[in-house]
Amino acid sequence: MPQPGSASAAAAATIVRQLRSAPEAGKGNSRNIEPKCYHAARAKRAALTVGDVANMTTDTGFIAVADAALTAIGEALDRALETSDVDVDWMLNDGILEIECEDGSKLIVNRHVPNREIWVAARSGGFHFRAGGGRWRDTRSGEELGAALTALLQAQAGVALTDLALVAADD
Repeated sequence: MPQPGSASAAAAATIVRQLRSAPEAGKGNSRNIEPKCYHAARAKRAALTVGDVANMTTDTGFIAVADAALTAIGEALDRALETSDVDVDWMLNDGILEIECEDGSKLIVNRHVPNREIWVAARSGGFHFRAGGGRWRDTRSGEELGAALTALLQAQAGVALTDLALVAADD
């Protein structure tokens, strides 16, 4: 929890003000609007947080940046599905992005707060991504999260993402 008057408290206050002033703020909730619209509105608000959180040394800072990345993934998936015949559903809830493929398999992308990582579970295996150089990078291979998800979704779901660039503040 940020201490009052600290830099992280100021960053958190800025994020809250921006989220509250976003045009979509307060319009509906997950019970009364379509999931794609809900997630798209949330993505627009979450995108505000990426540039405002200078580091991820606090849980609050990490969660804000990781949630912005998860929301951006869902938004990119929506754009790809608009021009595809593939039947893929996704849901983002409390830091867990669940992507259900046409064949019933799932791809899970979630934030892991204790390690300050984004974890991916796919049919082909599990992957851990940590912020470095302004990008989320695989802790083993160094591959960027956007490129890895693009390949995983193409292989497992047949979905071609074309514009997935995920920014991460450095830890």
